[in-house]
Amino acid sequence: MAARKPQRTPEEIEDVILRKIFLVSLANPVENDPKVVYLELTAAEILSEGKALMLSRDSMERVLIDRLSGDFPGAEPTFSYLIGCYRRAYEEGRKVASMKDPSVRSEIESAVTQARKLVVSYCRIHVGNPDMFVPTGGVGGSVTSQLLSLIFSEVSNPMDGFGGNSLGGELSCPPRFLEEFFRDADAESLEPIMLDLFEKLKQSVDRVSALGNFQQPLRALLLLVGFPNCAQALVNHPRWIPKETYLLIGEGRVIEIASILGAFLHVSALPDYKEFKSKPDVGQQCFSEASTRRPADLLSSYTTIRTVMNILYDDLGEVFLALLKNVDTREKVLEYLAEVIKKNSARSRMQVDPILCASTGMFVNLSAVMLRLCEPFLDAATTKRDKIDVNYLFYNNRLDFKQLTAMHASSEEVAAWIDNENCEKTDGHVNNVGEDNRVLESKEATSSGGNGGLSNAKPLMGCSRKSKYSFICECFFMTARVLNLGLMKALSDFKHLAQELARYEEDLSTYKAMRDEGASPQLEADIKRLEKAIEILSQDKLCYEAQILRDGVLLQRTLSFYRLMVVWLVGLVGGFKMPLPSKCPMEFACIPEHFVDDAMDLLILTSRIPRALEGFVLDDFLNFIIMFMASPSYIKNPYLRAKMVEVLNCWMPQRSGLSSTASLFEGHQLSLDYLVRNLLKLYVDIEFTGSHTQFFDKFTIRHNIAELLEYLWNVPSHRNAWRQIAREEEKGVYLNFLNFLINDSIYLLDESLNKILELKEIEAEMANSAEWERRPAQEREERMRLFHSRENIVRFDMKLANEDVGMLAFTSEQIPAPFLLPEMVERVASMLNYFLLQLAGPQRKSLSVKDPEKYEFRPKQLLKQIVEIYIHIARGDKENIFPAAISKDGRSYNEKLFASAANILRKIGEDGRVIQEFVQLGVKAKEAASEAMDTEAALGEIPDEFLDPIQYTLMKDPVILPSSRVTIDRAVIQRHLLSDNTDPFNRSPLTQDMLIPNTELKLRIEEFIRSQVLRKHSQGNSITGGAAEQADGVTYTEE
Repeated sequence: MAARKPQRTPEEIEDVILRKIFLVSLANPVENDPKVVYLELTAAEILSEGKALMLSRDSMERVLIDRLSGDFPGAEPTFSYLIGCYRRAYEEGRKVASMKDPSVRSEIESAVTQARKLVVSYCRIHVGNPDMFVPTGGVGGSVTSQLLSLIFSEVSNPMDGFGGNSLGGELSCPPRFLEEFFRDADAESLEPIMLDLFEKLKQSVDRVSALGNFQQPLRALLLLVGFPNCAQALVNHPRWIPKETYLLIGEGRVIEIASILGAFLHVSALPDYKEFKSKPDVGQQCFSEASTRRPADLLSSYTTIRTVMNILYDDLGEVFLALLKNVDTREKVLEYLAEVIKKNSARSRMQVDPILCASTGMFVNLSAVMLRLCEPFLDAATTKRDKIDVNYLFYNNRLDFKQLTAMHASSEEVAAWIDNENCEKTDGHVNNVGEDNRVLESKEATSSGGNGGLSNAKPLMGCSRKSKYSFICECFFMTARVLNLGLMKALSDFKHLAQELARYEEDLSTYKAMRDEGASPQLEADIKRLEKAIEILSQDKLCYEAQILRDGVLLQRTLSFYRLMVVWLVGLVGGFKMPLPSKCPMEFACIPEHFVDDAMDLLILTSRIPRALEGFVLDDFLNFIIMFMASPSYIKNPYLRAKMVEVLNCWMPQRSGLSSTASLFEGHQLSLDYLVRNLLKLYVDIEFTGSHTQFFDKFTIRHNIAELLEYLWNVPSHRNAWRQIAREEEKGVYLNFLNFLINDSIYLLDESLNKILELKEIEAEMANSAEWERRPAQEREERMRLFHSRENIVRFDMKLANEDVGMLAFTSEQIPAPFLLPEMVERVASMLNYFLLQLAGPQRKSLSVKDPEKYEFRPKQLLKQIVEIYIHIARGDKENIFPAAISKDGRSYNEKLFASAANILRKIGEDGRVIQEFVQLGVKAKEAASEAMDTEAALGEIPDEFLDPIQYTLMKDPVILPSSRVTIDRAVIQRHLLSDNTDPFNRSPLTQDMLIPNTELKLRIEEFIRSQVLRKHSQGNSITGGAAEQADGVTYTEE
């Protein structure tokens, strides 16, 4: 029977385990394990103290110091050694747990735990003071770099090699080491460590693109901010909000390149200025020569970029959320966001200087992060909107909203109103921190329902400064600013980039067509230059598409934010109801205009992206648009109100491709009651935008209105509303609408026909290739650009002219009465005569072009519509005044044009009944012309006082203008007032109800007409009587 092994005492067990942990020997060198260090001097000291050569809790710190301070050949580097000690302590701790004797187990567990804490403590000392211990053999980099490498290994995953090498070193992190290292440290010992650690963490993502390895550093940051003391160290770091300046670089760009979070926010797929470009180049790697790539390859690139960017958004969102949930760091985070916004306010300009401002990539990323922070209060019912305090715009201490363009108030009006409110009201309301915590906790739980702890916070209605606003309120307004400078600015840049690319492609297409007719070295150089520019622009465009336009979740989150925005805005004016209060509340008037402008831009963009709006409820947006698009007393900027029509235009079922949008127009009571009315009103209002380009801008805006009106005309309920408006507003907005419709039609057709002649001239120049090649390249390019510009103008103007004439055709058929009003009938007749002259007159053949459809020039269809308008008005003419109005037009009327037009209509197969009615109308006009000549002859010389001072025709209903005291014919001044509400003689304001009837002059004119007619009649009778007497005399003599 074998001898029984003697049982070790607890002290011996402790000695064995601690020697294993620290890899030291006190008795003698260990030959078979070179890692075990023999501490000979330490052993001698212990023996001199009369103690046994055994390691214990009491001696292990002394032993560890001696091990770290001595120079032992072949020993592990200090940091690696300490990490190894911790790992061995952890493993020994697990083994100890299986000991059977509870008292021994407890003693040894205590010793192992103490050893582990001791190692962690000395690890901190070593990282914070790397020169304290004797350096022993080294791995590359500083001690902080080794700690960072350890953190990277802790947060690594198999995908981290995807855009480059994994950042973790050979040393793996023992379980729970980082938690003990950071969580239990005091701020003083941790500060020097975190100072360098965050600096190196920032450097690990500097100039890294979406395809680089940003994920490990980001997960490392997320890990660190989970420790309160590390989070505190981050917001106290000198690079949290950098104070340094760089030569020639603006503070907006500095906060991106120098701040710790800025380095992470810079990671992007979007193009950046060459001096700050990241690697790898996303455009070059994913989209080079995209036109030759398979669709599946492009789709794969889109998916990759969208996936990695959403990882970035999610993890950055978690970083911000962790810092915001910590009451000790929240204020610094809000301060950082405010600084980023303030220092980059110049990003709202049309042209952004990339040296002065942060990159588009940073601001798009920040937009995505802010939207994630807003998520708890973006629920469909917008239940938390009462937490958004409008007074934040005027009284917060972080951001200045007062200098932004307001909805309807000038900056001086805003300042005066705020001063006045401060004098009248006070407010002591302060939101407490606990409520903010509940909001942030609801974000973590991704809850978007219920009010949580916020429902009890009822803000008072005062307007004086608050000491604190709720997190919901701050987050809402900061997100609005970040979106304006970030995502919405990026979408604007994308639009301009796409337009520039289209121009280059059009130029290239033209140059290649010219090469087919004969190449030259200069032409080849031009083609290569354009191809290079197109390649770069194409890559940039596809990067925007990949990161933004193809990220449906990002777009829908943004839509949810702006839905909350419009619901909140409507709440400031009393909710979704019409009509609006007659006076605009100052709170609404002072709202930054871009809050609504950005919402409309987003709706336009998403409406043009397939499936971007699928499943999204648009009702609140529709109601908002109907309420405000024709309300200049609420939204002053006519271009913003015009943009609302563009949104509706995108939602027309034939354009949106969504059946759900039809119900927006056809099933909404607010739409049925006000949409047509407000569209007609905006059509009139847009004549005067106040801009120096107002004359040309109005055509684009009216094009959208015309398309929408044409769609609504075909919806029976809206057509009925249209008829009712025409009856109610016959002398008001509807007449103004018809007047501007006629003005536009004449101008657009005239402009188009003139531009067609210019196009033919440039085409002739290019056809002479020898002469064309002799011109300088710059001159050729300028002429090419002019040619394309003229083509676009003709195409656009003809499209609008077709729309306007089409609208006149269908409205005149069912609502002819307004066309026959005294102030309108001659205007209509002149327009129709002018069109008839252009389309059926002798010069029509000079307008023939190679490809008329290319320019939307359809002369036959246009002529048919013009003839239809003639017929429609004639059918409604119960008093037979239209033929006289036609013949009265001295500029374009020609009786032969009716026959010429009838011949063209027969050739193109027009309905014979229509042709017959048209010819009969021509006969009536000819008869009316003859009658007018007879009348003119009968009146003889008319006194000047009876003549209209503008038209020089006999007045029928003279009126006195109150300001200039000039007498003018009512129909003439009413026609003038349709386009211009001023006195034509002194430009003072004038409306129809201000006209003073000149009754006395009217009676005199009527008396003059009667006397002249009687005189003419009596002259006729005397001539007839004289002839009769003469005849009688002759007879009498003969007899």
